[in-house]
Amino acid sequence: MAGKRRKARIVALKALYESDTTGHEPQGTLSRLLEEESPAPADVAAFARELVAGVLAHRQEIDEVIQQKAPAWPLEQVAVVDRNILRLAIYEILIDNRVPVRAAINEAVELAKAFGGESSAKFVNGVLGSVSLMTTR
Repeated sequence: MAGKRRKARIVALKALYESDTTGHEPQGTLSRLLEEESPAPADVAAFARELVAGVLAHRQEIDEVIQQKAPAWPLEQVAVVDRNILRLAIYEILIDNRVPVRAAINEAVELAKAFGGESSAKFVNGVLGSVSLMTTR
């Protein structure tokens, strides 16, 4: 399932990224991306939809956590891909609580390595390391 969950995170990240950069409606974007995945297996699609819906429902509080944990970086100055990787991971760590904190951080760092810039993985890992201290698990 780890491979499927990663695929779902990638599709969710792409939908959130597109929404953030173009203003496109994220659920519609997600549906299109899932279809392009020839179509994505039902469990991948369901997890991606849960992630996007969760991030959207809690975006304000998630963004406040990012601001608290990365005060040197105003949210609008954080690279769009990094910002959305952080949103996904913070949703999984602080709100969803279904994956171990370490796994959520590792997945986010892998996404940052794959889709972010040269320093993205280090930045994401640092912010999420601080976020993980907010959890009791």
